[in-house]
Formats: sequence, C-alpha cells, structure tokens
Amino acid sequence: MSSKLPENNSQTITNFLRLQKSQLAEETSEDSYKFAFDDQAFLARRETLGLRFQLELLKPEILLDEHGIEHTITVFGSTRFVSSQAAHEMEEKAKTPAELAQAKRALLHCKYYDSAREFGTIVAHYNATQTENRNKLYVATGGGPGIMEAVNRGAFEAGDKSIGFNISLPKEQHPNSYLTPGLSFRFHYFAIRKMHFMLRARAILAYPGGFGSFDELFEVLTLMQTKKVDRFPIILVGKDFWQGVINFNQMLAHGVIEQADMDLIHFVETAEEAWAVISDWYQLA
Repeated sequence: MSSKLPENNSQTITNFLRLQKSQLAEETSEDSYKFAFDDQAFLARRETLGLRFQLELLKPEILLDEHGIEHTITVFGSTRFVSSQAAHEMEEKAKTPAELAQAKRALLHCKYYDSAREFGTIVAHYNATQTENRNKLYVATGGGPGIMEAVNRGAFEAGDKSIGFNISLPKEQHPNSYLTPGLSFRFHYFAIRKMHFMLRARAILAYPGGFGSFDELFEVLTLMQTKKVDRFPIILVGKDFWQGVINFNQMLAHGVIEQADMDLIHFVETAEEAWAVISDWYQLA
C-alpha cells in the first residue's frame, strides 16, 4: 500500500489513517505479540504451571513480610460450626423436624466455635504485651466460615492482626468478615496453601472437622514424623472426638506408628489449655 497522501483532501486523509490504525491493531492483537505477563491464555498453559506455583508462593510471602508477620499459630476445624448464640437462634426458629435436628447438631458443636473465638482473643491479648514482632504469634486459618471464622473473629475483635489463606473451590468459599485488610489471601493450589499454613507456623491447633481438617492435620503429622520440619506443638481440641474417630491406640498396636509419633500430639478441652501448651513449649512470659 502506498503511503503517499493526496493533497487537500481531508476525507481521504481520515480514511487513510483509519486504515493504518486498523492494520496496526490487527497485527498487534495476535497472542504472540502480547507481553508474556499480560497474556492470560499463556499463563494458564500447562507449561507455565511452575511459574504459577512460584507466584502463589511468592505473593503472600512478600505481603506477610511487609506486615511484619514472622510467626503464626495455624488453626484447622469444621466450616459447619456456629456460635452458641447462632445455634440458639436456629433452635428458636426451627419449624420442621429437619430444621430442629440441624439446630440440635449446632447446639452440640457450638462450644467449639466459642472456644476457637476465645483462643483468638487469648493470642491477641498475648501479642498486646509484646513490643517486638519476633515475639508475636498471629492466628492464621483457611479464611472461611466455622472454626476459621471463630478464631479470626476472636483475634480481630481484640484488635490484633488476623490472617486467612482462602482457597478457590467449585462452590466458592468466601473470606470471613474478620480478616485484616491486606492479610486475606486466595489460592488456587491446595499444595501452595498448605505450604503457607506451615512456613511460619509455631503450633497447629485442630478443632473437630471433616475431610479437609483431617487432610491438613495428617499432612503436618507426616512432615514431623519424617523430620521434614522442626517439631512444634500439635494440639487437638476435644479428646473424645479425636479418639472416637481416630483409633490411635490401634495404630500403635498394629505398629504402623510409634509412641514417639503420638508424643507429638497434645489433647486439650479448652482454649486456655491449648494456650498453656504453647506457652509452656516456648516458655512465654
């Protein structure tokens, strides 16, 4: 195409410029011409999986460092538990046998929500006595409802930082309302999320829960059993629940674990007992 323009013909000039602009847009709209970091289709390819892993690992790491978060207590537990107040409201509003049964289950388990909330408050009060970040222990959860919400709530309401490592699920799990702005993270990969549960953890606190809680708990136990990480307290709240659903004594009897593995676990009933285990372990003032 000739680039020579006819003189004194504004309409022809306008049409020429439009054509040039259209041709340039067509040439630069190809995926190959996009910046790699700005090409979503490229970043989603299987070949760039390692890069996505690195980014999911790096982003929270940088932001946690910027917030001065060095040590955490990671808390697991059911997403289905509600506070005692919410459980009593469910009972009052129940009209059908199914609703009444649901309310009774909520009343049975609400003590765990209330305990987790209390634990978050205890940790926050301890942090308020410390002047240096290196001596503080911040609560970190999966960022969702139930026990996660309760722990975050206790810390948040007491004025402390509250961390959530949320995961993207088919039925979207939204962050709870008690996460510190800038400390609510979203993950696509369970593996990277689990790494962040552990990277700063100085204790693991597990309330009764389902498959997810068991998965996270046994991941930690395996890492410690195989000496992939330093040992620190693993605290299970609710001895009857944990020993009822996991027969640890039978595992010992069959020889698939050793007593040293069981020595990793501390059974407690209350938030105060859980904090006492951590305080004694690290000889906190």
